Amino acid sequence: MNRADDARRGDALPPRPRKYDAAGTRTALLSAAALRFARYGYDGCGVRDIAKDAGVDAALVYRYFGSKKGLFDTVSGNTASVFEPLRHLPLDEVSGWICELVSKAPTEEQAPHPLLTKLRSANREESLGRLREDIAEVFSERFARRLGGEDAEVRAELLGAWMMGITLMRLSIRSPALSAASHDTLLRYLQAGLDPLLHTCCPEAGNEGGGEGR
Repeated sequence: MNRADDARRGDALPPRPRKYDAAGTRTALLSAAALRFARYGYDGCGVRDIAKDAGVDAALVYRYFGSKKGLFDTVSGNTASVFEPLRHLPLDEVSGWICELVSKAPTEEQAPHPLLTKLRSANREESLGRLREDIAEVFSERFARRLGGEDAEVRAELLGAWMMGITLMRLSIRSPALSAASHDTLLRYLQAGLDPLLHTCCPEAGNEGGGEGR
């Protein structure tokens, strides 16, 4: 048998598990699971697929996370961390921070949007319930308290809707105009749209019945 035959034979063999320490194994499994769950949802991938992507034995999923559900819960439990800067960032800098986040974020192939992990597992009510809790905690409660004023909760959730919608449109749906927009263009429109939510109360409603305001 020649070397070419040896090479072809070697290509047919399954990849050997990689050797990690405990922390490395856990990190590799989390990274592989984040990609799989975000792309295919909870029901669309199995423990063996995730372990194969990570280059480890499938038994290690159970050793470190107890079950596929335990691994999913760990991966999908990181959504709120994306919004951590909103705890302390000056309100004048929020539009710029969101612009940085959506214009310089890695692609889905590099690091999938954490919301996709839950949204693509939408048949799992528990997952959606946790997403609602994350959004309520980050925007409806904590950030709304920072905003204060009239309709603070509505304004805070509208800001969250802008932020999450733009990221999904650019990174996952890849809509042509938003995907191609420059950082400066995004920042200009983000500031125009978000600053009223951050710094003012609800705009005055139109006059009822077309008459003069009283």
